[in-house]
Amino acid sequence: MLFNSIEFLIFFPVVVAVFFALPQRFRQVFLLAASYYFYMCWKAEYAILILVSTLIDYVAALRMGKTTEKSARTKYLILSLAANLGILFAFKYANFFNESIRAVLQQFNIFYGFSGFDWLLPVGISFYTFQSMSYTIDVYRGEKEPERRFTTFALYVAFFPQLVAGPIERSVRLLPQLDRTVRFDYDRLISGLRLMLWGFFKKVVIADRLAIYVNQVYNSPGEYQGFTLLLATYFFAFQIYCDFSGYSDIAIGTARIMGYDLMLNFRQPYFSQSISEFWKRWHISLSSWFKDYLYIPLGGNRVSKPRWYFNLLAVFLVSGLWHGANWTFALWGFLHGFYLVFSIWTQKAREAMAGLLKIDRFPLLQRGLKIFLTFHLVCFAWVFFRANSVAEAFLILRNLLRLDFSPAGLAAINVALGWGELLIALGSILLLEVYHLLERTGKLKTLVLGQPRMFRWAIYYALILGIVFFGVFNHTEFIYFQF
Repeated sequence: MLFNSIEFLIFFPVVVAVFFALPQRFRQVFLLAASYYFYMCWKAEYAILILVSTLIDYVAALRMGKTTEKSARTKYLILSLAANLGILFAFKYANFFNESIRAVLQQFNIFYGFSGFDWLLPVGISFYTFQSMSYTIDVYRGEKEPERRFTTFALYVAFFPQLVAGPIERSVRLLPQLDRTVRFDYDRLISGLRLMLWGFFKKVVIADRLAIYVNQVYNSPGEYQGFTLLLATYFFAFQIYCDFSGYSDIAIGTARIMGYDLMLNFRQPYFSQSISEFWKRWHISLSSWFKDYLYIPLGGNRVSKPRWYFNLLAVFLVSGLWHGANWTFALWGFLHGFYLVFSIWTQKAREAMAGLLKIDRFPLLQRGLKIFLTFHLVCFAWVFFRANSVAEAFLILRNLLRLDFSPAGLAAINVALGWGELLIALGSILLLEVYHLLERTGKLKTLVLGQPRMFRWAIYYALILGIVFFGVFNHTEFIYFQF
């Protein structure tokens, strides 16, 4: 069931109404049933995978809670990790590695007859397995007591607002909320609906319109060059942001209405002044997950510099593969790791150069140059993320800068979308960035939320009308559903 579907617009109000109508003792079971129904609308059989992961981690955590012996606790942690990573590998990576082995062996004319598996990737599998694993790791570390009630833990794993695309919640944050008594709150209702409305606008007005252009160009990269490829790359940067952050907004707003607080997943990432800052603002729940459960256990930055560089590259390579079973994602992750390593390696030289040029006397220019450079480094990496293959990514990069400034060359950007649709796309991106600027400077609350009710509701109705008249209603799935 997609958030941007009629089914969800029926499902969600019914769930909220029944949830608040029921006595507190029945709400968890009802919400758990609603969450499983929500997931089973895609493919009912794959709900078994969530149930298996939930049962194994529930039992493993209880067993760890009954012993202080490290070897026994380690055994149950390994069981949890093996089960979750095994499910993830079988359904997401088995065919990828199988085909990679086949390609290598073919180079040596060695026959390889294993055909792989013919099954669909379960929606959201990377999200709920990571969320469930974080719980058992927290219990193993002694940061969380085992959850005794199975329905509470099962709801933590399968909570429908963030089940298929996050945010990836931590047990220490979400589990206590699931046990508290929730009462209907009008202010939370309005706040949640406002966030959902903005999320829907980002998805159906901006992301899905940009997707039409991006898909045509990136699915036939040999037919385009110059400004067309450049615009498609810029459009993809905003498409993936609006698509994914739009989902997060809807998820957070949905949970907020029911009385639960999910973590913030994005904070104006394209205003970042460095790649390091970008990863503190982009997909925050995943980057913090990798920091706490992979980067720090590897030693983080408390090791020699070569080992520190290795840790960064390894974490971002794994992060890339988390996004998809394709070498394009691995290269995307490796690029971001390389950016960080290069930044650390050249830090003293860059500081010396900045002092020599006395650029700090122009702080606004300095910030602007940093944002410009960071955004374009991110866009360069997005080429690998979006391209259908590594070969096509390099083809796009070769053709990207073949800029034709003639009228015919500039007119070539008019593909997939008419000039009117292009103007709507560019105008909506401008609106998005104005919103982000107001949000970043702290002026959003005073200029919008601090205004009289009539003014605020005029804005809400304007957004609704914008969705109705300018939305692209082709039931496009959220990009991160494939991860």
